[in-house]
Amino acid sequence: MAATPRKAIATALAAAVLGTAAFAAPAHAGGSLSFNLQPRNAQEDRAMRTGFAVYSIVNAVKSGGTIRQTGSGNAAGLAQNGRGNFGVVHQEGSGHNGTLSQTGNGNSYGLFQFGRNTSSNVTQNGNGGTGATFQFGW
Repeated sequence: MAATPRKAIATALAAAVLGTAAFAAPAHAGGSLSFNLQPRNAQEDRAMRTGFAVYSIVNAVKSGGTIRQTGSGNAAGLAQNGRGNFGVVHQEGSGHNGTLSQTGNGNSYGLFQFGRNTSSNVTQNGNGGTGATFQFGW
């Protein structure tokens, strides 16, 4: 059976990140790995926003934000104040804690947590900001 596009994208991203991270430092029990992406120019900003648009289509997001959780013991929050903001808190695994707060207009941000026991609280202020945080816990 073929994997769904969402799972295929997530699996490819996780494999690329974990493959690269394996050379950076040894894994320790009960740890996590986090990285943040911030576009450096207009082209990277458009690419990230396009990625969020694809995520929205694949996951049938109909408004300016969504929380998606698979697993147990997860907690998530999303607060938006302004117009045209897009936010995602996506958790797969157990024991995650993640919040995203957006104030301003035209912001886009994704918080993606995988594995177990990761924690992140993201605040995005201003107008037109874009970014993403990826966390992997073990």
